[in-house]
Amino acid sequence: MTRKQRRLWLVGLCVAGLGSAVGLSLLAFRQDVNFFVTPSSLAQQDAPGRTLRLGGLVQAGSVARVNEGGESVAKFRVTDGVKSVEVTYHGVLPDLFREGQSVVTLGTLDSSGGFQASEVLAKHDENYMSKDVADALKKLGWNPASGKPPPPAATWSALVAKSKSSS
Repeated sequence: MTRKQRRLWLVGLCVAGLGSAVGLSLLAFRQDVNFFVTPSSLAQQDAPGRTLRLGGLVQAGSVARVNEGGESVAKFRVTDGVKSVEVTYHGVLPDLFREGQSVVTLGTLDSSGGFQASEVLAKHDENYMSKDVADALKKLGWNPASGKPPPPAATWSALVAKSKSSS
């Protein structure tokens, strides 16, 4: 084997090794690439027991706080306008947590389809809305450039019906 052939083999092995390392890294992070899943995409996944982030808007009229065994328990629904998921959180909710506001929860999906949150992150000011939630609302007909606030959650089903009939 000539010196040129050995060098070519060495370069080929290095490229193959680097490609394998990149491929394995991407495979390991495949599930964590998205910042959060929406209730609609969660309904399509089979993810009981897997830790993930659920994001959307807190559905109006869905927040209930109870005291179970001396511990504060909050139950509320997170929606993206199409589907909603019941969330149970043991602990004190953030001060900025309100109905109709953006929220991201970290937790697991239980076998009954409910979401057991271990952490709740509320939006940080009145102008913030996560990009994925804003994109979902834009698909339903909301235009942020108009200066109007997003439509209330109660009207989303009407927006979905209107957007489907106009398509």
